Amino acid sequence: MAQQRVTEEDASGKTTLLKLIAFSFGLLNNEPINTIDCSEVLDGVTEGGQAVFEFYFYAKNESTYPFDGKGAINFLQTTITRRKSKYVIVHETLKSKPVDKKLRKKNLLDFSSVEINMSRQHINSEFLLDDVSIMVAFNKRNKEELLFIDMLQYTNDNHLNITEDCPLELIAFFDPSVEYLKLKDTDANTNICLKFKGKDEIILKHVSELNRYLSSGTIKGINVFISAMNTFKTGGYLVVDELENHFNHEIVSTIIRFYMDPKVNYTGATLVFSTHYPELLDEFERNDNIYIVRNRQGITVENLSTILKRNDIKKSDAYQSDFLEGTVPAYDAYMGLKKSLIRNGKED
Repeated sequence: MAQQRVTEEDASGKTTLLKLIAFSFGLLNNEPINTIDCSEVLDGVTEGGQAVFEFYFYAKNESTYPFDGKGAINFLQTTITRRKSKYVIVHETLKSKPVDKKLRKKNLLDFSSVEINMSRQHINSEFLLDDVSIMVAFNKRNKEELLFIDMLQYTNDNHLNITEDCPLELIAFFDPSVEYLKLKDTDANTNICLKFKGKDEIILKHVSELNRYLSSGTIKGINVFISAMNTFKTGGYLVVDELENHFNHEIVSTIIRFYMDPKVNYTGATLVFSTHYPELLDEFERNDNIYIVRNRQGITVENLSTILKRNDIKKSDAYQSDFLEGTVPAYDAYMGLKKSLIRNGKED
C-alpha cells in the first residue's frame, strides 16, 4: 500500500516544500538543475554559497553494486553552488546498502559505516555536465527511472491536459450529462470532440474552450484521475498542491482512498499533496504519513507521529483546536484584524 503525505497550515511554506520535492525528483531523474521547473528553490543560494541535499531512495541496483536481487537503499549527497548566475554541482557521493533481514526502521537511514561506492570524481567529467547529477550514470547502468507527475502548475491554472480519449467511466463520474470527450486528429491539427447526452457533438479547436462547457471541478478531476491512473500502472509519484481546489470533500476523499486501496493501487504508487481540509486527516489510520509544515522564521516540517502520540484523538480535532500548536491563526492576529474591521466600519 502506498504512503500519502499531507502538509498542513496555511501560509506555512507547504507549496515551497512541494516544489522542493519536485526539484528533488528532477535531479534524481538526470534533469539539469538549471532547467528543472522548480529550480527557484535554489534562489536563496548566493554567488559562491552552497546548498547541500541529502536523498534516500530505493532502487534495484541490478547493474551497479547489485545485492543478489534484493535491491538497495541508496544515499545520495549533492552539494550545489552558484557561479556566474548558474547553478553547478561541486561535490557528490553515493552510498548503497542491501535490503535484508538486518535492515530495521531505526537503522534504515544510517549510512555512517557504509563506504562510498560512487562519487563525482569517479565519473568521467568529459561526459558529465556540471549541472547534472551522477544519477545519470547510476540510472543508465541500472535502467532506473522514477515516474513522477508534477501537477503544481495546475494549482491556480485549471485547464484540461489530455493526450487521448477520456475514459467513459471517468467523465461519467464527474459529469453524467456528458456522453463522451474524445480527441480526433485531422490533417491540420487535433480537434476536441465533446458530446452531451441528447445533444449534437461539439467540435473545439483548443482545450481552453472546454472551460465554457465543463465545470472547473470536472476539468481538474479528469487531470488528477488520469495522472493517478498513470501512476497506478507502473508505481510512481503524483504531487498535487491544495488537492481540494475545485473539489468537494467526497471527491478528495475518493482520490485518497483509491491510493490506499491495494486492488486499485496495485503497484504501490504514492500521492503527495497539501490541503486546507483538516477533515482529510481522519482518512488516515496512521500518523507517520502526515507532516505538519510551519513557518516560524523559516520553514519546518514535523511528522505528526512525533507530535500526536495517541491514536484515540481525532486528528482533525487536534488540528483545529491548536493542540498541534501553530495550526490555527494566532489570537493576537485575529483580534488585530477584528479591531481593524470594527474601526473601519465606524469610520465609514
